[in-house]
Amino acid sequence: MKNRYIIAFLALFLTVGSCTKLDEDLHGQVGDQGISSGDVAALLNASYTAMRNPFQGPWGWWSLQEFPSDEAIVPTRAGDWDDNGAWRALHLHRWAPDHSRISDTFRDLNSVSYVATNVLNFKPTPLQAAQARFLRAFAQFSILDGWGQVPYREPGEDVTKASQVRQAQEQIDYLIAELTEIIPVLPETPVHNANRDAAKMLLMKCHLNKGAFLNRQAPTFDPADMQKVISLADEIINSGRYSLTENYFDNFAPRNNTLSKENIFTAQNIGGSDAGGLKDIWVPGLHYNQNPSGYNGFSTLSDFYNKFEASDERRGGAYEGVTNVSGVRVGFLIGQQFDQTGAALKDRRGNNLIFTPEVSIIERDPNHLEVAGIRVVKYPIDYANSATNLAENDWVYYRYADVLMMKAEALLRTGNAGSALTIVNSIRVSRGATPFATLNLDNLLDERGREFFWEGVRRQDLIRFGKFLTPWQEKPTDDPKYLLFPIPDNQLTNTNFIQNSGY
Repeated sequence: MKNRYIIAFLALFLTVGSCTKLDEDLHGQVGDQGISSGDVAALLNASYTAMRNPFQGPWGWWSLQEFPSDEAIVPTRAGDWDDNGAWRALHLHRWAPDHSRISDTFRDLNSVSYVATNVLNFKPTPLQAAQARFLRAFAQFSILDGWGQVPYREPGEDVTKASQVRQAQEQIDYLIAELTEIIPVLPETPVHNANRDAAKMLLMKCHLNKGAFLNRQAPTFDPADMQKVISLADEIINSGRYSLTENYFDNFAPRNNTLSKENIFTAQNIGGSDAGGLKDIWVPGLHYNQNPSGYNGFSTLSDFYNKFEASDERRGGAYEGVTNVSGVRVGFLIGQQFDQTGAALKDRRGNNLIFTPEVSIIERDPNHLEVAGIRVVKYPIDYANSATNLAENDWVYYRYADVLMMKAEALLRTGNAGSALTIVNSIRVSRGATPFATLNLDNLLDERGREFFWEGVRRQDLIRFGKFLTPWQEKPTDDPKYLLFPIPDNQLTNTNFIQNSGY
């Protein structure tokens, strides 16, 4: 492998789509050949584009947050979706250091960190530097979340040497200091660029998850950290820039850049010309005979679906521009499926296409293969751009609802259950759900599941609430080593890594 990369070639690899992977492992060795200071804007743009591989769509970080949780499953349907057991290993917590999806995601997250660091080599303006530093912090937070240790390079560092590695406490301290420093430099808008409120949200997540990152088996919550979460939330709330969007699914729809009142940080997708292949978030779960034709894979679990009241709009229903075009609804797809005329759809055997709540990690019944599992459409389908796979929907990283929910959690953890309950009920009422009479950690975790389902945060929540190792549907009790992912085998040539315990 070459020790130095020409950034123009790296940017090319990173811009060709969300499923594209670099053939070589970066190991932190992003070089600076052939780049002048006049290319800083292009280099920063390449850093935003690099975010697509690990974050936008279901194949990277999203899959590592969802499928090891109680929220999502990929049943093997006869030979379909077997993939050498890779999907089953995620849900069952049986992965190893050579798991391809864990390895690819680790590499792609680090590519964001290194490309963003490279921006700092070429005399960026203070604003450009702050954006690059935020993107680097954003990626490094996920690496910390997943692996507990983070490789890094300082700007200008010799790339022929192995990258340095921060362990959890040092990395947390670094992120908090870094974000605190850049927040005043970042702009208030737009939401598709690194901005001040997005950095405040990331800083909130650092304080909220600190005790879980340091002790995943027995998380602690320092009152000073919780107070910091509350004060940062109040700064965002008191800005008056955000409110809960009237139609929940407008936050994820085509034109969500104008429809949503609560999106704080998104990946900009320009329909038909410059987008991250967003159809991969809806196609894997749809049936072959639906529109668009799907892959008949991803499903949710009935125990999770049953957490929703019938009146809760987050459970889904018809959506203008989708259901009237194809018959597909948004939210959870269960029971008989229809086309846009109201005609009942059939599966490939000629039976009615009736998605069932029952699902097994391995499906063998030929009459059940195509219909097992409740399907999910979180992002309303952009039919205008479906032929190009360049959907208009902006990918949502952070929403205002999470600001409110994190504040409520911090209040609850510091003994102010009454104020926390008021916040949570304000969200529930806006979504058509019945207000809670009381609030505790169990129903707060359930509410986070309802509000943020299919958004790639569930594993982190389960760990922070101490529930990740408990049995759930199609997953037995497991080993505490699975609270962290293993450092991939192909990264251990860097002796600064310490393989996580148990692997």
